[in-house]
Amino acid sequence: MPSPLNLTRFRPRLLDAMADYNRERFFKDLGAGATVGIVALPLAMAFAIASGLKPEAGIWTAIIAGFLISLLGGSAVQIGGPAGAFIVIVYGIVERYGVANLLIATACAGVLLFAAGLFGLGRLVRFVPLSIVVGFTNGIAVLILLSQLKDLLGLSVEKMPADVFSQLHAMALRIGTFNPYAFALGVVCVAGLVLWPRLPRLPLHLARTRAVQMASRVPGPIVALVTLTLVSWGFALPVETIGTRFGGIPEGVPGFALPDFSWETVKQLVTPTLTIALLGAIESLLCARVADQLSGQPRHDPNQELMAQGIANIVTPFFGGMPATGTIARTVTNIRSGGNSPVAGIVHAVTLMVVVLLAAPLARHVPLAVLAGILVFVGLNMGEWREFTPGQLRHFSRHYRLLMLGTFFLTVVFDLTVAVQVGIVLACALFIRRMSGLFSVELETLQPPVLTYRIYGALFFGAAAKLDEAVNAAERAPRGMTVVLDATHLIYLDATGIDALRQLHRAVLARDGALRLESLQPQPREVIERSGFAEELAAGRPHATEG
Repeated sequence: MPSPLNLTRFRPRLLDAMADYNRERFFKDLGAGATVGIVALPLAMAFAIASGLKPEAGIWTAIIAGFLISLLGGSAVQIGGPAGAFIVIVYGIVERYGVANLLIATACAGVLLFAAGLFGLGRLVRFVPLSIVVGFTNGIAVLILLSQLKDLLGLSVEKMPADVFSQLHAMALRIGTFNPYAFALGVVCVAGLVLWPRLPRLPLHLARTRAVQMASRVPGPIVALVTLTLVSWGFALPVETIGTRFGGIPEGVPGFALPDFSWETVKQLVTPTLTIALLGAIESLLCARVADQLSGQPRHDPNQELMAQGIANIVTPFFGGMPATGTIARTVTNIRSGGNSPVAGIVHAVTLMVVVLLAAPLARHVPLAVLAGILVFVGLNMGEWREFTPGQLRHFSRHYRLLMLGTFFLTVVFDLTVAVQVGIVLACALFIRRMSGLFSVELETLQPPVLTYRIYGALFFGAAAKLDEAVNAAERAPRGMTVVLDATHLIYLDATGIDALRQLHRAVLARDGALRLESLQPQPREVIERSGFAEELAAGRPHATEG
């Protein structure tokens, strides 16, 4: 693990990219950044609205956080901004604590993320088991899909509660307000997003034309947003829009404002802060790993990435923003569009700002059902549904299935914080059980006056009880017996293991015998010497405090 206080190695990937930067790479980044900036517009608005915030909160988070993450981050191609994974978390925080406290929790989470990178903890995120990641990712995807039912069906629900069952109950009570026009726009949006990339491959003569081939390269969310907004506005469809709900999007740059901060408030926001920080770290570093695999760029620096994510989340709340992290969909779009350095991410933020400042008045006509359709498509693509099929589940161990399905159900029924906490505790318990199962003590020879055992695996707190059989045998052994432990295959020893060895030593000495440890590996030898147990063995007596 890297040494503490990594601040002296604060080196954004942008500095490395500039070493051999040229005009060709710039034009690739320019095209990729402009494409991602356009794609980010509908997603940023949709994520903010679904989180219970105004659309401009998502837009300016994408601009400010996206710029800072690319400028200071440890990945060459990752795009930062608001993410679908935060929708459920942010909505719950807004409902329970209010928007002002969300901003404080986000800034505090940014401090934690920066500190995690500063102290070199970025690599620890890789220790989160894949089963937990798959479980909560699928759980979040389900919650995103459920959260969009209200706008997709055009239901008139005055205030949506935070938990899933209360949401379903509230929508069931208002099912009579179903709006077929909104539902039609949402369904057409989802269908269009599914079919649009496949258009050139359809068995139609028109699909083979050069014009269609070129048009299919335009990002699907932009096509859906523009065409369906024009249909809704042109036919004056009676559907809810950004304008009818929020009054539109402010045309200027948001002002800097300090939230009402106090230490008493911070203490009440410990759980939301930890949730945002944990989810932000996991999402950003998982996204960066995916980017490494797809782009062929040098591997990202996880600690630098966490520090950049921390700075972005500290800054954006002062402009009314929401939590930000690495975003897989926009990162993949960046890579496929030719992005090859952090410059593409900077261009994406600038492009988005220019589009918003020029086209903010037009956004008031965007139907909320269309944004809901875009998020339904995001949720469908976000979930790793194949992992839940019976055929795939059969390939996993019972431990893996328990962790994955347990995390999934806890995420849906309770919340992500509970799911991840319980999942990690359960993963640790299962790991301890599995490791203790690998430890064994086998009787090798019994040739008085020598009793020899061979020990395998790790002698730690989860397996120390397995040495009791040797202790009982020593207590029944003839006087003067020498007990030998062949530790050739002992790979790890902890303080509880030392205590178990001391118990065996006392039992042997009580029968006027001796205990010898042979063929020690470096780690067990170091622990034995550091604990003073080596001196006890040499002296033939237990530690003074042991009586």
